[in-house]
Amino acid sequence: MATLILIAAVFFLAWSNGANDNFKGVATLYGSRTLTFRQSIWLTTGVTLAGSILSLVLASALAKAFTGKGLVPPEIAGTSELLISVGLAAALTIMLATVIGMPTSTTHALTGALLGVAIVIGVDAANYAKLWDKFFLPLLVSPILALGAALILYPILTRTRKKMGVGRQTCLCVGTSPREYVPLANSRTDISTIGESTQSLEVSVGSGAECVERYDGRVVGINAQQAVDVIHTFSGAAVCFARGVNDTPKIAALLLATGGAGLIGGTGISWKLALVALAMAAGGFLQARKVAETMSHRITDLNTGQVLTGNLITAALVLGASRFGVPVSTTHVSCGAIFGIGVASGGARLKTIGQIVLTWVTTLPLGAALGAALYWSMT
Repeated sequence: MATLILIAAVFFLAWSNGANDNFKGVATLYGSRTLTFRQSIWLTTGVTLAGSILSLVLASALAKAFTGKGLVPPEIAGTSELLISVGLAAALTIMLATVIGMPTSTTHALTGALLGVAIVIGVDAANYAKLWDKFFLPLLVSPILALGAALILYPILTRTRKKMGVGRQTCLCVGTSPREYVPLANSRTDISTIGESTQSLEVSVGSGAECVERYDGRVVGINAQQAVDVIHTFSGAAVCFARGVNDTPKIAALLLATGGAGLIGGTGISWKLALVALAMAAGGFLQARKVAETMSHRITDLNTGQVLTGNLITAALVLGASRFGVPVSTTHVSCGAIFGIGVASGGARLKTIGQIVLTWVTTLPLGAALGAALYWSMT
């Protein structure tokens, strides 16, 4: 019975995580109107699944962090009571934020739930010190790093673009330009060729309209805005992939700590991971709209240059943290980057930012209270 409850708790947690987190990687694509909502949701679902599949190869250290090992006594870590308490408490916390349309952190919710169980058990100071070093500190530092990186990089990239004269209509054009023969003095040019022209292949930088006016025949051009849109789309996909890599093992850890997945086809990692990955994808596909609107339209007005910077920062920080087993929050990193861009561009909406930060502040204590209550009720 406990095994079935654990599987249900993990499924609920993965669903809640997908509903609240999946769209964050493509929020800038939707907010800048690069993609429609439907295109964005299909992109994030597919790429997040790919990240989930590879997560235990790239981020196995994270899977160990959320089983409670090293934070609670060995005889408690990995028990059904602890795992069910942590899973349900985190799931309820995240789902509440999703219902009100606020992006929050699965990592914060899980950490809070672990803290609540630790308080009920009464662990010693050394365990709390580890909780601070391994969980709280990365969660506090990551959004500050993202915000700082955005404040530094965005103005630099903007000045570089302007100095190079690159705008929305800038185009790298390749085409043929007609040239007439003009005889030189004392030349032996056949008079019959005077006035005739040849076609020469040229490469130039200008607007698309200028290229069409200048060149004859077919013009092959790379428009700056189109290039940015393509890179932006790939950067959004990178964020989704990074989130799949970083979040899936945290949730799968609740099943990896036990043989609970044996009821669904064996005790191997593949079935456990498949359950989490599919639940995350389904939750994101079916219940992401409210959080999508908050992330995409309520924090700041976004253009493609700004959001490309934010996505690159988010992907780099989250993938780097995953590689070294540091449980950062994709929500905190991506929101921190967007906050920084909003501040740098002067378009930040402080009321919405304040609401999001308030959600972050309450996520951990709510997760802790629920975790403590659930564990106490089962023991």
